[in-house]
Amino acid sequence: MQVTQLNDQQLIYSYLDGNEKAFEVLLTRHKAKIYTQIYLFVKSTALAEDIFQEVFIKIIDTLRKGKYNHEGKFLQWALRISYNMCVDNFRRTKRRPKVSQTDTFDIFDVLKSGDDNAEDLIMKSQTHQKIRSLVDALPPEQREVVILRHYADMSFKEISQLTRVSINTALGRMRYALINIRKMIEEREVSLK
Repeated sequence: MQVTQLNDQQLIYSYLDGNEKAFEVLLTRHKAKIYTQIYLFVKSTALAEDIFQEVFIKIIDTLRKGKYNHEGKFLQWALRISYNMCVDNFRRTKRRPKVSQTDTFDIFDVLKSGDDNAEDLIMKSQTHQKIRSLVDALPPEQREVVILRHYADMSFKEISQLTRVSINTALGRMRYALINIRKMIEEREVSLK
């Protein structure tokens, strides 16, 4: 049987038996989904490539140490590792990068806009900064759901799988995040009067 016809579990066993081609097939089979998830989270090609490499180094180390035990669920396991590395990177930087065309992921990037004049661009930039500060002020669990839902455009089902909580918990965190953002906006408006 050709290596390309093996399932993920068989490829892992073949790789552990010394067949480097088996890991290459495994990587090729899943790299698009894993890389896309990373890129959607970090919105930077260079950073996504770095994290992608780190993910596969961790996968290789785990396989070689014999600590892989997710029978037939390699992709979910690899996606979980990539998600954790993205979150770790996000926590290390403790802030999102400044607005630029390549290194920003911003909720307004998904909205279409026509040609803006200078005043519109300034107002939009100020609005983006205000929203980012509101999201950054949320409790970690709520901030995580907002980022995954609005910045990475993930479904609540995908968010629940990645964060290992129920869909209802993910929905609840989003609900409380929106309530908290609304309260923060109202408090800021009151303090300006």
